[in-house]
Amino acid sequence: MTRIYKILPRAEWEAAQAAGEFRGSAVDLADGFIHFSAADQARETARRYFAGQADLYVLVAEAEALGPALKWEPSRGGALFPHLFAPLPCAQVIEARPAPLGADGLPDLGELVP
Repeated sequence: MTRIYKILPRAEWEAAQAAGEFRGSAVDLADGFIHFSAADQARETARRYFAGQADLYVLVAEAEALGPALKWEPSRGGALFPHLFAPLPCAQVIEARPAPLGADGLPDLGELVP
C-alpha cells in the first residue's frame, strides 16, 4: 500500500470530522480536487505552502483504498502527485496528527512512510 499525505489547518480537520468527510481546503475547491503528496513530496509541499502556519494537521491515507477517484497527475517539476476527485471520507484517514512548527518555521510532519 502507498501512503499519501494531506496538510491542512486543524479547524478544517475538525469540521471534516463533524461532517464525516473532507471536501477540501480553499485551493482544493478552486482546483476541483483534493491535493495530496506522496511521502517524498510532502516536506517540500509543507515548505512551499505551509511555512509559518501554526495549528496544522497532517492526514495519512492509503492511496489504493481511495479507488479510481484518486489520480496521479503531473504537477511540480513534472512529478506525479495524488489528486482525489471526490470528498475524502474520514473513515479512510488512517492517521491524523498535529504538525507543529519546528524551529525553522516549517511544519514537522513526523515520520512519512511511502
